[in-house]
Amino acid sequence: MERLNPKDAVNDLTGWTGGDDFITKVFKFDDFAAAFGFMTQIAIIADKMDHHPEWFNVYNRVDVTLTTHDAGGVTHKDIALAKAMEKAAA
Repeated sequence: MERLNPKDAVNDLTGWTGGDDFITKVFKFDDFAAAFGFMTQIAIIADKMDHHPEWFNVYNRVDVTLTTHDAGGVTHKDIALAKAMEKAAA
């Protein structure tokens, strides 16, 4: 699986930043139910992709980190999941 430069990979994504071997974003929602609903939607998508996010939730905030552990960095799988998250959060 081809690894991408995380700092370049986020160019087509809104609000994402790239680290050494990951991309990350903080999503904020109106309340806990909206944040949890977002996580539920993404859980279904992530299972179908067999690619699962690292995330942390407190009330209306969901902190997300994406990386492809098998590849040792960011891949097209991470970009596809990030785009699905953007769509679900819209």
